[in-house]
Amino acid sequence: MIHKLHNFWKRLSMVNVRGYISSNFTKSFLTIFLPFFIIISLVFLVRISALTSKIQIDIQELILLYSYSIPEIIFYTLPLSFIAALASVLISLSQGNELIALYALGLKSKKILRSLVLIGLLFSLLLATISLLAMPLSKQFYKAFKQEKRSEAKLNIVPGELGQKFGNYYMYVKDKTDDTFHDIVIYNRTNKADEQFFSSQTGKINRNENETSLLLHKGYGYTYADTKLQQAEYDTVEVFDNSPKQGFHFKSIVSYWSDVQSDKKLMHRMLFFIFISLIPLLSVYLVASFTMINPRYQSNHSFIVIFVTILFFYMIASSLQKWGTPLLLILSVIAVTILGQWLFKKRVAKYF
Repeated sequence: MIHKLHNFWKRLSMVNVRGYISSNFTKSFLTIFLPFFIIISLVFLVRISALTSKIQIDIQELILLYSYSIPEIIFYTLPLSFIAALASVLISLSQGNELIALYALGLKSKKILRSLVLIGLLFSLLLATISLLAMPLSKQFYKAFKQEKRSEAKLNIVPGELGQKFGNYYMYVKDKTDDTFHDIVIYNRTNKADEQFFSSQTGKINRNENETSLLLHKGYGYTYADTKLQQAEYDTVEVFDNSPKQGFHFKSIVSYWSDVQSDKKLMHRMLFFIFISLIPLLSVYLVASFTMINPRYQSNHSFIVIFVTILFFYMIASSLQKWGTPLLLILSVIAVTILGQWLFKKRVAKYF
């Protein structure tokens, strides 16, 4: 009877411990993840804002482009936040002597760690879904949006800058008020024997569903063909954007990854995504080996542990992205797993 009561108390304690550890981890993770997410989001917003030098976008379109970047932001911030939160929780439990109390109740270190292993597995599955499903789609939406905006020729023609293009024409504008350009110079050279040059007082871009044109008012046009120079004065002339228009071809997820065997760059990207996705699961025992400590005899080196662990994983991921093969990925995962288990057994499980 006493033995049964002891087992019942032990199981009840285990349930409470898992809930307590999971709750502490969630709080720590959100505290770390949200600042990381905001900082990386600002970096992406700056990068997106740089597009305004090439295409004209309003605030709603800026937010739309940012939304396409959210899967990528989560993918890069979540593994870092997981490792930092994991180390923070285990160090907190160790320094508060809570781990020693749990050991005294007869709970082994591996059992205490099971809830974090489960959380690591869930995070890895989430990262795999984001990297292999959400990111390919969001990147395609991002590229399609940019291509559509360029095809509409919503260009920010900056007054005073040389080398700006309208279709196949090079364009210079001295000034701009609202939608009207002033003192315009346009040059086009399709080949050595055929050149066009226009100058006008004002001009405006016209757009419709099928074509885009630049309507010029009051100016001169010059053409040079077959060694003859011709000049004409005009009140109005329309220059069309005759650059080739190409629609964006969306790929399904299966189609997107279908060339992975023949396209090395795509294969390396997939291997990188898979390994980064596995970081939460692979890091649990590795981090625990240095953060489940007895504070009386062992020092707290959590910051060093976090830095070295992140550096270790991203060095492997970077190598896979450059020179990786499926076999090398499998060997890397096995090696990291064995290393984590060996260190945990040697530094933690041996004593607790």
